[in-house]
Amino acid sequence: MTASISIRIDQTLYNQARNEAVVEHRSIAGQVEYWAKVGRSALDNPDLPIGFIAESLASLAEPREDATVFVPRSRRA
Repeated sequence: MTASISIRIDQTLYNQARNEAVVEHRSIAGQVEYWAKVGRSALDNPDLPIGFIAESLASLAEPREDATVFVPRSRRA
């Protein structure tokens, strides 16, 4: 279990997080944490597109048993 703390954020950012959380089926705290992870990853990897970073984080969060097995295509002669 992770510990939680309270932080103060701008009301506009809170409202945006609340609205986005509903769409993404997350809690407001979960939405803010997600944005923070994407932002931190973007800063750490400035050459990667944000969409790629977001999709990569989403795939890492998926249970491994739900993963699609990679099957390489055969090479054409």
